[in-house]
Amino acid sequence: MKESKKGLVVTGLLLGILMAAMDNTIVATAMGTIVGDLGGLDQFIWVTSAYMIASVAGMPIFGKLSDMYGRKRFFIAGLTIFIIGSILCGTAQDMAQLSIYRAIQGIGGGALMPIAFTIMFDIFPPEKRGKMSGLFGAVFGISSVFGPLLGAYLTDFLNWRWVFYVNIPLGLIAFFLVVKFYFESLERRKQKIVWAGASLLVASVLCLMFSLELGGDEIPWNSPLMAGLIAGFAILLISFIFVERKASDPVIPFDLFKNRLFAASQAAGFFYGSAFILGTIFIPIFVQGVYGGSATNAGFILMPMMLGSVAGSQAGGGFASKTSYRSLMLISAVLFIAGLFLLGTLSADTPRVYLTIYMVILGLGVGFSFPLLSMASVHGISMRQRGTANSTNAFFRTIGMTLGVTVFGTLQNNLLMDELKKTMPNFEKFSPTGDSRAMLSPEAREQMPPNVLSAIQDAMAGSISEMFMWSLAAGVLALVFVALMPNARLEVPGSLQQNTKTPVKQAK
Repeated sequence: MKESKKGLVVTGLLLGILMAAMDNTIVATAMGTIVGDLGGLDQFIWVTSAYMIASVAGMPIFGKLSDMYGRKRFFIAGLTIFIIGSILCGTAQDMAQLSIYRAIQGIGGGALMPIAFTIMFDIFPPEKRGKMSGLFGAVFGISSVFGPLLGAYLTDFLNWRWVFYVNIPLGLIAFFLVVKFYFESLERRKQKIVWAGASLLVASVLCLMFSLELGGDEIPWNSPLMAGLIAGFAILLISFIFVERKASDPVIPFDLFKNRLFAASQAAGFFYGSAFILGTIFIPIFVQGVYGGSATNAGFILMPMMLGSVAGSQAGGGFASKTSYRSLMLISAVLFIAGLFLLGTLSADTPRVYLTIYMVILGLGVGFSFPLLSMASVHGISMRQRGTANSTNAFFRTIGMTLGVTVFGTLQNNLLMDELKKTMPNFEKFSPTGDSRAMLSPEAREQMPPNVLSAIQDAMAGSISEMFMWSLAAGVLALVFVALMPNARLEVPGSLQQNTKTPVKQAK
């Protein structure tokens, strides 16, 4: 493929990644307006949950299908489903319709990100994969900040429906570029997907995601339904493992996990996802709740973390051929832990410049991981299993993000409420629902006496900083698995370091 055509294909892939990665963040900013227009306050959580659940459930299946029948057709299929879902979301007349259409969007989104990374590995030689992985990882990092800002702008100056309609021109451009300029020339061994195993996997993921996304909000943690979901997840997962171990072509080949580099990369990605997502969610809450300001201004405060993640992603990809994945990931993990620890020292008196420095450090640490964990996941793996490997990496990172938000978000809210009960026995009148976010609105804060507002700011700062301290456990576990990675590096033809390759035992 000519370099000019590769550039056009990459542009299409990057647009696909950008749309899929920022879709939840762009919608979150507009949620208040959407609820005000459509009603259904009791159903709004489904708007984000439906997308996430459908996306995660589809990732392993799309990865396997792309290995069997080709990347292009399933990237285009995912893009088409995503565009159709976006159009439908923009026409929704009530919250139930919007939730269903978001699930359709999520099915398409589950194909875009892992397959885009896999196509990049297919079309670029080893000496360019580090640089391109850095670019792809940078776009993923940018989406976490760009999404809220774009969502706020479209909602304020156009209409909340444009939060979804903006995907149409971007998607059509990506569709044209990939269809027109990407041609596969891969030889594939005939495979057969075990649909019983695939169905069990999807069902188990659905039980897990429903419990994580809805637990504590829609479904009480101590309810029989929650117990049933968790039990269903465990039973279905065990059944999936039993079926797949006997399959000739499993959806997720367990032999891949016998390779220490692949297994350690998935575990590290899980714990990186579970802690990094906390920064993107709770730093804006800290800024809005402690420093004061609108949600849009709070979104801008994440810019330093975005710049740090972009710089880290470029550096990680650029140095991948010069030293081992483990060496670079150890640097990443140290920066990651340092960023979490520094955020754990936040207080109501912390100057903004310090918060900016802390975010840059955290962004650098996470930015390194974006390209490196993707490259480590497919290191030494044949073309016929790259789609599965990449989708598994995206799957574990996303599950980690969801679990992190659930566990640490619940912890932060409980810490906040416990502190407020101690200092303000009548705090319920400022937050009738018991949700800390109800105290962030400018209208509610304007009606608070100065001493009440000060108490809330101190409690908010204390609960968020303590939550970040607890998240150090995830950072340390990520470091442990990084240390378990073997001494492998991105292989470049002609390099003297080719003997560092760690071969992968392929699934039979």
